[in-house]
Amino acid sequence: MKSQFITPELRQWILDQAKAGCRPEDVLASMRASGWDGAVAEQALEQTLSQFLAERAQQAALPPPVQVPEPALDDSPAELWAGDRSVQVLMAMRNPRVVLFGAFLSDDECDELVASAAPRMTRSETVVIATGGSEVHASRTSRGMFFGRGETPLCERIEQRIATLLRWPVAHGEGLQVLHYEPGAEYKPHYDYFDPTQPGMASVLRRGGQRVGTLVMYLTTPDKGGGTVFPDVALEVMPVKGNAVFFSYDRAHPSTRTLHGGAPVVAGQKWVATKWLREGEFR
Repeated sequence: MKSQFITPELRQWILDQAKAGCRPEDVLASMRASGWDGAVAEQALEQTLSQFLAERAQQAALPPPVQVPEPALDDSPAELWAGDRSVQVLMAMRNPRVVLFGAFLSDDECDELVASAAPRMTRSETVVIATGGSEVHASRTSRGMFFGRGETPLCERIEQRIATLLRWPVAHGEGLQVLHYEPGAEYKPHYDYFDPTQPGMASVLRRGGQRVGTLVMYLTTPDKGGGTVFPDVALEVMPVKGNAVFFSYDRAHPSTRTLHGGAPVVAGQKWVATKWLREGEFR
């Protein structure tokens, strides 16, 4: 008898029957009637349904998904209009949702942001989950500062561009944060959402709800290093002046696969501006 193998197509067919409400014994009988060896059919059914049930149980235990910012990518466009300039779509990933935009900022806009931020830079801090405050932490070795939302005409223009491109209200965004990384500086992998189970997060979440999206804009191109890395999907986005990388997360859970970090700068200077987007109006 010719050897039979459990193929992805067979697994998908079994899943389709299960989702349609067919009983396992009926699926097994149908496979046998189609010429599948009984032992192979039983193994395929058991393995596929076990995985299916495990995934359903995991999904049931997850926080419910929420609406997230999303650029208009249904027709796989090469460019998008962002209200005042055309922005290139260089790469788009669905799971996790990661989109790389080209020419999001002009060289002059990048230079102006750096010049405006430079006199106000201090050592970057991270959120303290126990209290909702912030502190200097060894995982983050950059220097940074925050602009208030709409603080300058340039900030206001960039924020409106982001809102148009990502189809998310300006009022649902935090102010721009500018960061400066010198050689050796990095930000170890982390999530941008707030863990609602931690005691200090209630006060943070009252300011506009959960974070649901991040846009990192590159203001300079380092000579070497400094990429934005996504370890769960083995992705590294190189920091090119004027480009921006966007990613969203529809629940505060690692299943979003949005673990990310700033790789160490090897040579040159890395400046970025980050925009975090919230569920509701940020106050």
